[in-house]
Amino acid sequence: MNIQPLADRVLVQPAAAEEKIGGIIIPDTAKEKPLHGTIVAVGNGTKDEEMILKAGDQVLYGKYSGTELEYEGVKYLMMRQSDVLAIIK
Repeated sequence: MNIQPLADRVLVQPAAAEEKIGGIIIPDTAKEKPLHGTIVAVGNGTKDEEMILKAGDQVLYGKYSGTELEYEGVKYLMMRQSDVLAIIK
């Protein structure tokens, strides 16, 4: 990964949205944004906030959290560690 988040930011790869529900194919415009994903890279934290997340963690985040970006054809979200609601174990 050539993207290294700074300070208390994390780079999340959102889970794929569901394509089909009960045999009905959902168009891209009607799909809900997934609210979970996998952390790909993390910053070093700040002097006030230690980085507790690590690459590979499955996490839940808020619906409007993060900034969307695309790198090498893959969509990611860049957000602060505090925007992550929970780690999925």
